[in-house]
Amino acid sequence: MLAEAGSAVIALSGGTDSTFLVSFAASVRELRVMAVTVSTPYTFASEVDDAALFCRNRSIEHRIISMEIPVAVSSNPPDRCYLCKREVMKAVTGAAKEGGFAYVFDGTNIDDRGDYRPGLKALREFNIRSPLAEAGLTKVEIRQLAREAGLEVSDKPSNTCLLTRFPHDTEIVPENLRRAEEAERIVSEMGFTGARVRIHGDLVRIEFRREQFDEIIKEEIRLRMSAALRKLGYNYITADIEGYRTGSMNKNI
Repeated sequence: MLAEAGSAVIALSGGTDSTFLVSFAASVRELRVMAVTVSTPYTFASEVDDAALFCRNRSIEHRIISMEIPVAVSSNPPDRCYLCKREVMKAVTGAAKEGGFAYVFDGTNIDDRGDYRPGLKALREFNIRSPLAEAGLTKVEIRQLAREAGLEVSDKPSNTCLLTRFPHDTEIVPENLRRAEEAERIVSEMGFTGARVRIHGDLVRIEFRREQFDEIIKEEIRLRMSAALRKLGYNYITADIEGYRTGSMNKNI
């Protein structure tokens, strides 16, 4: 499939799926490929850095496009994923046209098509192809293939943008995004990788993974974490007893 495409730009987020796709595509001799990462104020800086480092270490052509918060998503509306994806894909397809590439690919897998993914509509509108989904590859299979290829991202936890850390219909301010990113970094570096920090004004609601519950109830850890998060300006630090689940901010949609 990739060989027949001839040339393609791949939207690289820095996650497992798109990184695996870029890695595999770069090994196909018949394909001219360039990775493009769109960096926004609500993108994790670490994800952009990971994407850049990955391409640099493998001599893969890579372009980073910086984009401000689109007006359409500045209030974090329920359809923000679709509105954001439209702007992102507009930038990526623009780069493809400028470079004379025949296609634009993204890292959507077959599992994503069965999930609540409003951004998929934007992919169709811009004629974006998803080779992993077209090949019928699941997330589990992609992780296994990435592991066999020796890619460090094979076990990287799935992530979403910082907009998902705030309730819908909340005015998005870059300063609050950076603070939320720092809060999640603190939680992760204390050993709670994959936990989610949800921000409700001056209250932090942390969704820990089920296997992390026994650890977080330890007083020393709770006190260290709450002290660190309070230094960021949050007044209330809470643990969600339902634990981590995807789309928890979509409950009212």
